Amino acid sequence: MKINEKVEQEISVVEKMIEIYCQQHKHTKKGLCKECNEILTYAKGQINRCPHMKDKTFCSTCKTHCYKPVMREKIRMIMRYSGPRLLMYHPILTIKHGLNTWNQKKANKF
Repeated sequence: MKINEKVEQEISVVEKMIEIYCQQHKHTKKGLCKECNEILTYAKGQINRCPHMKDKTFCSTCKTHCYKPVMREKIRMIMRYSGPRLLMYHPILTIKHGLNTWNQKKANKF
């Protein structure tokens, strides 16, 4: 997978997870509330600036924590809630993300 594809996929996964969280916790019908939009903007910026993107699978598996502690906790809370629900809302995206992560981990073992 090319680095631009990895960046786009990581952003897509994060965006969907924040969307799921926002709709369930903030009761938004369409779009994101102000706080969730700020989290998404921050996450996109961090993903686009990541110096490890070519060598790692995705942010969720990265050993370097480039997020500010407060934002990291917000992202973790969103991921814990939305991760299991992503399969119900976006099954193809979830499967692609899982396969790419598995393939990357497998490739790094050798």
